[in-house]
Formats: sequence, C-alpha cells, structure tokens
Amino acid sequence: MRLQRPTFAFAALVLASTVVFGLAGHLGAESFIRHQQARQLDELTEVVLRRSEFAVEFAAASLVELGKRDAVNCEPATLQAIRLHVYQRSAIKDVRVVNPDGSVICSAYSETLEFDKGWVERRDMLASRDGKLSLFRVQQFGGDALGVLRDINSSTALVAIVGINASLFDIMPSELRGHSEVVLSLSNGEKLGEFQLDADRPRRNAKRFDRSSDRYPLHTTIEVDGAVLSAWNNEAYWPALAVAAGLGALFGVLLARSRRTEGPVADLDRALTAGEFKPYYQPIFDLRTREIRGCEVLAHWVRDDGSVIPPMNFIPLAESSGRIQAMTWQILKSALSDLRPLLKADKDFKLSLNVVPKHLLSAGFVETLRRTVLTAKVATRQIVVEVTERDELDDLARAAAVVTELREYGFRVAIDDVGVGHSGLSRLKGLGANTIKIDKFFVDTITVDASTTTIVEMLVALAKDFRMTVVAEGIETEEQLHALVASGVETGQGYLVAAPLPFAKFSQLMAPRHAAEAQANGAALVA
Repeated sequence: MRLQRPTFAFAALVLASTVVFGLAGHLGAESFIRHQQARQLDELTEVVLRRSEFAVEFAAASLVELGKRDAVNCEPATLQAIRLHVYQRSAIKDVRVVNPDGSVICSAYSETLEFDKGWVERRDMLASRDGKLSLFRVQQFGGDALGVLRDINSSTALVAIVGINASLFDIMPSELRGHSEVVLSLSNGEKLGEFQLDADRPRRNAKRFDRSSDRYPLHTTIEVDGAVLSAWNNEAYWPALAVAAGLGALFGVLLARSRRTEGPVADLDRALTAGEFKPYYQPIFDLRTREIRGCEVLAHWVRDDGSVIPPMNFIPLAESSGRIQAMTWQILKSALSDLRPLLKADKDFKLSLNVVPKHLLSAGFVETLRRTVLTAKVATRQIVVEVTERDELDDLARAAAVVTELREYGFRVAIDDVGVGHSGLSRLKGLGANTIKIDKFFVDTITVDASTTTIVEMLVALAKDFRMTVVAEGIETEEQLHALVASGVETGQGYLVAAPLPFAKFSQLMAPRHAAEAQANGAALVA
C-alpha cells in the first residue's frame, strides 16, 4: 500500500490540476468570446454611425455648394439649377428653400411636398455640435427621411432631404441577421430608419449596443437575441478548454506572459540597432491603365535567420513604446537610398510614408523630414506623408499648421484609413491634406453591399469639392476595381497588382516599365 500512495497522490494532483485548469480555461474562454462578440458588435454599431455621419456630411457639402450661388430663391431658373444638383447626387431626394423659422418657401421638386405627413418647426430641430447644421426627421407617407438644414443668410436657409436606405443598416453577420435589429435615430429618440428581417420574432434576453455621434445628434443601436448571440463565434471554446486542461499549460502561458513585459521592447531596440527593419514597397497605380504612379513604403522586420515579420505584429508595440519615430526615420532613409534612381528618372513618381499623429506633431518633425529628403537629393514634391485617421489628432489646429508647413516645402499629405477613423470629412478639409485614402473595409464590401457604393461615391464627390485626390486601399479583385472606377475612384493599391515587395522584387516589377519608357524616349529622339 505504501508503494501505491505516491501513485495515488500523483493521480489526485493531476486530477485536481486538470479540474482547476479546466475551470480556469472555461471561464477564460467564455470571457474572451463574450469580449470579442461585444467588440465586434461595437464596431458594427460604429460602422452604422459613420455611414450616417457621411450622409450628413454629403448633404452639408451640397448645401454649402448651393449657398455659394449669387442668390438662393424660388425663381424658375434657380430651382432648375437646384434640381440638376439634386439629380447628380442620388442620396439626396430634394432640396427646399425655407424661412429662418424653418417653414418651407419652395421646393426643387414641389410634388414631394405632397408626401410629407408633417414638418418640424425650427425650434424643434436638433443642432450639430458646431451649430452650423440642424437635423430633424421628415415624416413622409413612403417612409421617414432625414432633414439637414443650413442657414445661407439672415433671411434664407436650405434643407436637404436625405433618403434613409434600409441597406445602410444591413451589416449584421448572417448568423445574427434574422435575430437582430439595427436602428438609426436622432438624439431625441425619433427613429430615422431600421433593419430587421422578422419584426414579429421575439428576442430573448436581448443584448443592446449603443453609440452616439460626437458631431451630430445621431444615435445608433444594435439589439441581438441573447440566446443566438451566445452561440455565435464560439468556435474557440473547445480548443481553449482542451489547451487549458493540459498539465502546466496555463501556468506556462502565464509565465511566458510575465516574461514578455520587457522582452519584446528589448527585441525592438536590438533590431533597430542591427537595421533589421526593411522597407517593403506596394505599388500605387492608375485603375484604368494599371500604370504604376508611385508606391507606399511599409516596414517589415527581417530577422537574421531570414524570417519576415509583418507590420501588424510589431507596429503597435513600436507606437506604444515610443520606438516608432526612430523606426520611421530608418525606413525612410533606406527607401530613399533604394528609390533614388527611380525618383530622379521619373519626376512624377511618388513615395508615400506612414506617419502616426504623435510623430507628426513632435518637435522638429518637419525639419528632420526636409533635411533627410534633401540629403538624399530627392524632390520634396515626390514625397507623400500619410497620416493615419485611426488615431485621433489631439490638436487639430497644430496639425493643420504642420500640414501647411509641409505643403509650403513641397511635400504632399494624405489621410489614411478614411471612413473608419476619428475625423469627419469637414475636419479633414480643415487639416488641408491633398489626398484621402479609402479604407480597405469599403473596398472589401463594395461589390456586395449597395450602401458601400453610395458611401464611396460620397467620398469621391466630397473629395472633389475639397480639391483632394482619392486612393483606394486593399484592391484584390477585378470586380472591386471595376466598381471603384464606376464610383469615380482613379487610383488605388492592393494585391491585384502586387503585395508589399522587398526592393529586389519591386525593381523586377518596375523593370518592364523602365524599358518601355526608354524605348519611347529613344523613338522620340530619332523622330
């Protein structure tokens, strides 16, 4: 019996450890899955809100353009011009001339007045944060619409009637689509639009996700059946439980995590010293001709053993640890050295470099950038500084001043990730950038979601009004390319032409272009 006691104790310890680790794995997996579900639904709520804000921005830009005319009145010629303006913007159903108190004087399409079930007085309209716009619900027999009012002068205002398309809210994953409701409303609770497949189906223990706009009196809500939500995206539960049940697995993970506090940062410092961060180049091309007009430089970590670590695996840590600035300058110097012959041979070729907002606003950024580019003997007008919109610019006035200084020196400035970041297009205009880059999210859905096409068309129209150019990111299929061209986008980048490439492969990609240009130049000299 004495010989069996250690075996029994060992088995009991293994069993106890398995139970404890299994319980911890169960709780951890449940918590992780619920957190991921909440995060994804929060992001979908944000998408609906952003789409709604873009619709308001689009209507506001149209009213500003109409307000620049010599007179806004009810003369036949003026109304005809307004009708043409409305016809060119499918998202707007009508434009009305109103008195300061909000009462209607006339309408571009007078027959739409017959569909109104009522009209809100000015005092009941909801003001935007900057006070320039007022929003209200327009009740019509065919469904509700959104009214956007802007004062033109002391005696006249214009109202754009924006149609609320149900496809704007059709964003839920297929598993949740029939068990959820997506609602857009004003801040006073008035509902503007919604999407639900079965209004009569009860939702048990419904989970609600809300988001309000910080610029306009808009509020979005997603409500999902709790029972269906609990079974959604839970594929990770059993693998996590199996891993947790292994003896020592959880302890090993916790121990590894405890040692990662300083290890990864030290690895970044070592890699910076060794020059292991290399520029990879992704072509930016004309969507119609496929001609390569420039490239975006992306940092990749090339280790001593030849393995390559993509940006998403180290850029967040570089930003949070303050190493991103040194990394950016290192990447830029390498890229300028690689591309100097190409930049000198083709003065229209552009090199785009990503810069985080904190780096843009740091002391000496403009002077360091200018000195680095001039030392490489490259024209400043061939360098595009891309500022991501995913991180908020804390000081817009200071950022605008930096952008102005960059443009005075000849640099171009692009705003990256437009449509999913923090700024509205009115703020982007105030920043004074040259280019907006449409986020890959919209490119991925443009061929399957009609509302995405409307949003892209709005972005293109507003960029044109702001005298900006547009670049679409993440183009992977011919169908996406054709849809973007149809929406008015002229330039893009993505795997359809090439993934980010090391310099040697990028040079091979550009070689046929150089040969064609040399042949054309030779023919011109002979002629």
